[in-house]
Amino acid sequence: MHPQTLRQYDRTGLVTPRRTAGRGRRYSLRDIATLREIQRMSQEEGINLAGIRRILALESEVTRLRGHIDLLLTREPGSRIFSAGSSGNVVVVRKTRTQRESGTVVVRGALGPSRGQVRHAHRQGAQTPTNESNN
Repeated sequence: MHPQTLRQYDRTGLVTPRRTAGRGRRYSLRDIATLREIQRMSQEEGINLAGIRRILALESEVTRLRGHIDLLLTREPGSRIFSAGSSGNVVVVRKTRTQRESGTVVVRGALGPSRGQVRHAHRQGAQTPTNESNN
């Protein structure tokens, strides 16, 4: 690749090589693979640099999420409670002392025959629906 092309990719953030003491660029094997993929997408597929940047970001996100899924699948079932955060991401819900002692979990939503019921699930007992006017 032409040095000017490498400088442009560095400037736009497509590849961020390490630097030597004299500010020269040092590319890792991963950087080189990324550069080849950028060149292929640009020349063979006709994708512009903004599109390539978006594709690389999405591929990175998919890799990160697959790793997160693998981590969740390797945990012991029931060892943690997870919930959806406000932005849609998975968050760990920490058990409070009250939850541990009582063994009660409250789930809101359309669970029973009528919408708006609250169901209390006890560890030893059965599920008991109760009516609630507003969630």
